[in-house]
Amino acid sequence: MIRILISTVVLSFAFATQAQNVEFKSSNFKDDKEGLKKATTALKEGDAYFDLANEALFLVKSPGLNYELALKKYEIAQKVNSKNGELNFKIGVCYMNSPYSQKGIQYLLDAKKLDPECDPFMDFYYGRALQLNNKFNEAIKAFEAFEANYRKADNFNKFVSKHKRECKAARGATQNPIRAWVDNVSEINTPFNDYAPSVSTDGGELIFTSDRPNSHSPNEAGSYDKDIYSSSLESRKWNSPKSLKGGVNTPDDEISNNLSYDGTKMLLHRTVDGQIDIFESKLNGFNWTDPSVLPFQISSKRANEVYGAYSEDGWSIYFGRDNANRSNGFEIMYSSMQSKIQKNYMAAQMISSVNSKFNEGPIYIMLDGQTMYIASEGGDSYGGYDIFVSYRGQGTWSKPVNMGYPINTPYDDFFFSSTANGKYAYIASNRAEGQGGYDIYKVTFWGEEKKPATVTEDYLLASIVNPIKDNSIESTVDVNKKSFTVFKGKTIDAMTKKAVEAQIEITDNSSGKLIETFTTNSATGKFIITLASGKNYGIAVKAKGYLFHSENFDIPKGSADNLVNKVIELKNIAVGSKIALRNIFFDTGKSTLRSLSNTELDRLVKLMKDVPTLKIEISGHTDNTGSAKLNNSLSQDRAQAVVNYLKGKGITAGRMTAQGYGSTKPIASNNSSDGRQQNRRTEFEIKGN
Repeated sequence: MIRILISTVVLSFAFATQAQNVEFKSSNFKDDKEGLKKATTALKEGDAYFDLANEALFLVKSPGLNYELALKKYEIAQKVNSKNGELNFKIGVCYMNSPYSQKGIQYLLDAKKLDPECDPFMDFYYGRALQLNNKFNEAIKAFEAFEANYRKADNFNKFVSKHKRECKAARGATQNPIRAWVDNVSEINTPFNDYAPSVSTDGGELIFTSDRPNSHSPNEAGSYDKDIYSSSLESRKWNSPKSLKGGVNTPDDEISNNLSYDGTKMLLHRTVDGQIDIFESKLNGFNWTDPSVLPFQISSKRANEVYGAYSEDGWSIYFGRDNANRSNGFEIMYSSMQSKIQKNYMAAQMISSVNSKFNEGPIYIMLDGQTMYIASEGGDSYGGYDIFVSYRGQGTWSKPVNMGYPINTPYDDFFFSSTANGKYAYIASNRAEGQGGYDIYKVTFWGEEKKPATVTEDYLLASIVNPIKDNSIESTVDVNKKSFTVFKGKTIDAMTKKAVEAQIEITDNSSGKLIETFTTNSATGKFIITLASGKNYGIAVKAKGYLFHSENFDIPKGSADNLVNKVIELKNIAVGSKIALRNIFFDTGKSTLRSLSNTELDRLVKLMKDVPTLKIEISGHTDNTGSAKLNNSLSQDRAQAVVNYLKGKGITAGRMTAQGYGSTKPIASNNSSDGRQQNRRTEFEIKGN
């Protein structure tokens, strides 16, 4: 009797469990035939996309929009019936193969409860859900159950073996985390996908990609195209991201790859008519130029290319390419220039030592030229993409090594980009604690214990769009063997303090070798470059119409964290140059100079002494208030007062003339107080040199 009762309870429980699964049959929807019809139509349409996506996935190819499109259809059916195991399974799979993989976990757990036999791949994806939940032992059992029960998945075996290895690796890694913090950059991230960070070498500017809503139209899946944004660090916080100015962003997908070490160029890949190629854009003032596709040796017509990276010496481009004749997804290759002048590249070569049987992702080459960071779905990954490091020795790259937890997780972790000292890096991840799909995270390597560094207040990196306050560069961890110093600053007019576009040459004084020649930003005058420590450098600055400037400075050996910040003031010597002295002040209605004028006047004194051949005219100007006779007299007296000040500082009278123009040369309308204020001014004009 007891045995019969137990059997009855077991059968009743099994029946109740199975009964929870609601099939899409007319008998289950007698009162909602229209809803059933709508759901079954959506299921059929969704399955067509779902099958295409799975086929691509098995071949290590991109599923494109197919999982997204399938999900849109499945969500229609889900509103009619949320208790169907197979539908929950398919929704879970769609999410698992998207940046929003966390959303798929519960659907797969529900599918397992509703109908564990709903799909031959149930145990496989159930294992993936457990893996993302850090339940590694249970996940391994699920993968083993899949292997035992579904023998037909011969071409899928490498995926099963891969995930079992990942679980074992992650299990050990989470118990032995590396010395690093990984923090969500909340001020940049959104509920959408924010990823592909590329940080400037001083850590003050960030370029990244996002599919947040923009001015373009969404695609058929309802998603917006991917555009590139920038943000600057202000008071230790990233400011509100802005879409890059210029011709970079279009209705096509643009994904940022690498910012050049001097911040003046950027590699990106763009999808046009289904073809993905690598492009380069350059910073011109505040605007980024229309991207130019890289030569055919890199951006070929026979394959897709992604994730371009600059080499430290500027001779090579590293990138990922898919190969129709192989099933390993994207593989890492490189192409080197034969001549920097002609910029002709050689045929691309594969780096076999770093490639796996799965997709290789974004690449980053450190300034030492000996360290490469790679994202990969293969190797000793913990799940999804993980970030690995490879070192170059004797002309070859070593087998990539996983960077460890918490940098890497069972989710996708990729797009490593580092500051010059290696102390900070930025990555992208869709780990559980994020705001949406992919988020950007800051990695801080602990290094050895040290005293807190003082934050400086100077202004950063003018090679990027916005001026920002500096975060001090602190002690480095032992990530790269060579040490570097960030040399940054801006070139400005000594009198007006306005930006001047100038050419700068950096020379190694010990060898006389020219290290670098570059032009400062045309809109901001800013520049940034990284230099090896342990040398004495010469700097020569030239700009049309300005006095040549040169100096030298030492960077001590082992100075991995130095920050040299130079504001280079150039002296205008072009005949005809006219400059308004806006910081010269007189008593109202008089020609008596106020002491507030001394700083401006002393700059003019210095210019005259630095360029002893310079001859100038000092002119006084008024608005049209009052009589012309009084205005002419007042402007003449004020001009003469300035000349007298300069004479008192040792400037020869024969090099200067004073001229009052009254109100005859206005630079603005006298119909407003602001216009009249602009017209009341003192100017100097270079008459001879």
